[in-house]
Amino acid sequence: MPVERVLPSQEGHDLIELTREIAAKEVAPRAAAEESAGRFPREVFRTLGASGLLGLPYPEEYGGAAQPQEVYLQVVEELAAAWLAVGLGVSVHTLSCFPVASYGDAAQRERLLPAMLGGELLGAYCLSEPQSGSDAAALTTRAVRDSEGFVVNGVKAWTTHGGVADFYTVMARTSDDGARGISCLHVPAGTAGLSFGAPERKMGMRASPTAQVRLDDVRLPAEALVGAEGEGFKIAMAALDGGRLGIAACAVGVAQAAYDAAVAYARERRQFGSRIADFQGVGFMLADMATTISAARALYLDAARLRDAGRPYGTRAAMAKLFATDACMRVTTDAVQIFGGYGYVEDFPVERYMREAKVLQIVEGTNQIQRLVISRALARD
Repeated sequence: MPVERVLPSQEGHDLIELTREIAAKEVAPRAAAEESAGRFPREVFRTLGASGLLGLPYPEEYGGAAQPQEVYLQVVEELAAAWLAVGLGVSVHTLSCFPVASYGDAAQRERLLPAMLGGELLGAYCLSEPQSGSDAAALTTRAVRDSEGFVVNGVKAWTTHGGVADFYTVMARTSDDGARGISCLHVPAGTAGLSFGAPERKMGMRASPTAQVRLDDVRLPAEALVGAEGEGFKIAMAALDGGRLGIAACAVGVAQAAYDAAVAYARERRQFGSRIADFQGVGFMLADMATTISAARALYLDAARLRDAGRPYGTRAAMAKLFATDACMRVTTDAVQIFGGYGYVEDFPVERYMREAKVLQIVEGTNQIQRLVISRALARD
């Protein structure tokens, strides 16, 4: 059953209806087969781009749709409910565009954003490294200035869309001054010296490639620098605040899909002469699942509305990411339990939802990092 949504405008409602139509016709029907085969659905992203869904929160003058976060995130949720690889892919692309849109100068925005937001290109975000995950400020990829711009060397890890993206937003060290020595660079795919490792063999999200990005004497012009030199860590953290809301929306979408499947199954499956939905043990599980999903959705939308109002939202985004992804793990686990033995086989989708849920507790900052962000905010005066 479609989620009943309250949106701030008729345009928002229309976007949700468009998303549901695309999700039903183009996304959900291919999810199981493509995940099993590990095939990246590039054509699905082209369909989303042609429909204007790859630049929703960015200005119309650069090819975006100027939609509030409240609308954009609910679009992401709908897509993730149909297929997490697609919903999360839209979130990652939006994250990758953020530095140029928010910190790029006027010339960069005019030169880069129309193509980035136009629907044909797909972005990737490169912050983590093999030895630098949660401790992002410890990254070692280095960009050295020369007379023409920068020469970049290093390896980025765990990059969603690594090897299939059209551009890479790369954080690299330009000095040894800790976090203040990190800068942000825009690297088009096809740049000489840019190469990729084999896709990681993952528990879930197999259709979404995650790979190392290798930079070997990559030469970039001076105008590849986004924002001021040394401002990259600040840009990265600001981007992650928004990215965490995208992950929260994805988590709610996957949880909703698992819940819907569990409810439908519980209404049909009969044991001891009754539907299992009528057994109190199962009914209480479904009640807890529904309540948890509604609470998670309310929390990410609250953070989104703070952001739309121009108010600080970083701590609330960490709360939303923490709560929604933990909730998703519980809901998908309970959905498998309600299906019983059938929940453990690939004939039904809930085993895939459970495998996918786990990664959401890790990406865009582990949930332990979210607790650290929240506790530090509470300790400040």
